[in-house]
Amino acid sequence: MANSIKKNFLYNASYQVLTLILPLITTPYISRVMGAERVGIYSYAYSIAYYFGLFILLGLNNYGNRTIAGVREDKEKLSKTFWSIYAMQLLLGIMIVAIYLLYCTFIAQNQLMALIQLIYLISVMLDINWFFFGLEQFKLTVTRNTIIKVLTVTSILCFVKNVDDLYIYAMIMVTGPLISQLYLWIFLRKYISFSKISWNDIIQHIVPNLTLFIPVIAISLYTTMAKILLGAMSNMTEVGYFESANKLTIIPSMAISALGTVMLPRISNMVAHGQHNETMQYLQKSLIISVFLSISMALGLSAVSKEFVPFFYGEGFAKCEILIPILVLSSIFISWANVIRTQYLIPYKKDKIYIQSVFLGAIFNILINILLIPMFQSVGAALGSLCAEITVCCYQTFKVRKEMKIKLYLKQSLPFLIFGIIMYIAVMCVPLIHSYLITIAIKVLVGSIIYLLLSGIYYKYILKQIF
Repeated sequence: MANSIKKNFLYNASYQVLTLILPLITTPYISRVMGAERVGIYSYAYSIAYYFGLFILLGLNNYGNRTIAGVREDKEKLSKTFWSIYAMQLLLGIMIVAIYLLYCTFIAQNQLMALIQLIYLISVMLDINWFFFGLEQFKLTVTRNTIIKVLTVTSILCFVKNVDDLYIYAMIMVTGPLISQLYLWIFLRKYISFSKISWNDIIQHIVPNLTLFIPVIAISLYTTMAKILLGAMSNMTEVGYFESANKLTIIPSMAISALGTVMLPRISNMVAHGQHNETMQYLQKSLIISVFLSISMALGLSAVSKEFVPFFYGEGFAKCEILIPILVLSSIFISWANVIRTQYLIPYKKDKIYIQSVFLGAIFNILINILLIPMFQSVGAALGSLCAEITVCCYQTFKVRKEMKIKLYLKQSLPFLIFGIIMYIAVMCVPLIHSYLITIAIKVLVGSIIYLLLSGIYYKYILKQIF
């Protein structure tokens, strides 16, 4: 079992690393070719389409994953469960697409860009990743996504050459997900057969799926909604700054999400079989790993941001030097909360705590955005996002303190924060040497040696017995 978890984590982590590396290629290229305003135009249109897409999937990424994991040993039950869940998804998709077409016709500021995003919504209708994640078939999904991502980047570099290619860029970005979803359907018959379903089979999934959709929509209020509010209350250039910085600063939290995606179906299956002690052991290890990774990447990225921004984005993105240190701190809180959510709250069906936490975060975020965006623009949106993530993390941690050994986990995690601060101070002391690239390389080397050396000593004498 441990080996399969390691393999699945490596598959998913490898894909997450790829999704982090590829933007390191495309982001500086697009920022130079398009400029902040054009990046903002695409990001604003995608954010709105993304919101419509949320109402197609509802809470399926968690609910579908958890439900499939619980019935995967019985092929007949598995088949019926899949078709009843997907029928609900398809019906919702048809209704949402119809509403989106009305939006494109009567409301959208940039009608062509909005219509291009319709392809993205169709890909969401066909999205069955939740099924394969529930089966823990990560190799299949990762291989497919890797190929599509590489083709997408190649297409951008080949066909997007100047500011007039904005719509070509948009077409490339929405076509990739569509091909990716269609590819998964080819392998579906290997795992299930067609099963007749009734309205009752479909209806039974609506309420629990809506329950897990509530936190999804709440989370979107302090992620995607920040860009929409920024576009409405400021301008597309500020959206471009926020989007560019955000792409970089989600790197630490994306690395941890790989662990959460892998562990959710496994923990759900273990909970179904009453293996409580084992789940708590996995959770403890996951929290330690999440803190180790998130603190090193967050504080490391913050320490090199002054040199990294002009090197990475080129001219016209100086404001990202302020945004990156603010946004990247939120990844520490996201990573901790992600483990609690995917390895305790959702598998144990503690949905109420999850819902309350994200709504509290959403309220804080919207209030801070409304207050600060008019004065500080993208910086105000970044502060709103950070406050929201801190709120969610603290609330979830407080609510599970009696069921989990929170004090112990915090005590075990605290040294990594100390190591991170030491690393940050040391890296900040490195002066500009010849060029931005050389300075970044030296800072990364210094920071890595210090953090890994201190963490290695801590692991050898304290944590080794846990792992």
